[in-house]
Amino acid sequence: MGAIAEWIRRERPALFVSDVSVEAATLARLMGTPVVVAAMRGDRGDEAHRLAYDLADALIAPWPQFLPEPDWPARWHAKTLHTGGISRYDGRPRPLPVSGGRPSRKEVVVMLGAGGADITDRQLAEAVHATPDWSWTVLGGPDADWIEDPWPVLCRADVVITHAGQNAVAECAAARVPAVVIPQDRPHGEQHATARALRAAGLATVRDSWPPPQEWTGLLVEATAREARWERWSPGDGARRAARLLGELALRAPGRSACVSR
Repeated sequence: MGAIAEWIRRERPALFVSDVSVEAATLARLMGTPVVVAAMRGDRGDEAHRLAYDLADALIAPWPQFLPEPDWPARWHAKTLHTGGISRYDGRPRPLPVSGGRPSRKEVVVMLGAGGADITDRQLAEAVHATPDWSWTVLGGPDADWIEDPWPVLCRADVVITHAGQNAVAECAAARVPAVVIPQDRPHGEQHATARALRAAGLATVRDSWPPPQEWTGLLVEATAREARWERWSPGDGARRAARLLGELALRAPGRSACVSR
């Protein structure tokens, strides 16, 4: 905090963008710097989150406006830019199909995050065993091989199984691939809130917990039969829309720089 405060004193930034840190956002605002806060789904009614969201000049919500957080007060909605999902893959061309025709089995890609997984190796092995007509590839998790660029793997998948983190959902949306979304327990119920929004809009096949082995064949068929409507969640210009807002706010204080806090 001392280092941030010294930087603000020295550089006099036009705008301070806090990537969910209540403490950093509050410090910047106390020093007279305009603040933008990256919003999160879930229960943000605690005193700390209310403080950060109230003091922010604007909130950036990486989900579509037609799926708002139901419990937010009107004053938060009034200053929120809904960008839709933001993915590092937005606008990236899909890889060209590999010659030689379609493989004999459809492919399931399981995409797990680094923040911990609520499934066990045994559950995963049982699902694989129960679906002999499908091949399974695992991305992420403690025992999977690291893949520097998972984009080609996502694009060739017939179905992606993932949690409901904002990045994971945005990357499925960017690849326009059918998804089975299984939220994991996170602070403030963030992933369960995202899963509820996806289910309400019919954008993904959502289950509240890892299904038993006998349900997987039908679940994968259900997911592949779902109409792809990911463009409703992520039109692909979310980062540009956020950048335009930040630029407009920063221009209100000419000659001052901007800072993003992570």
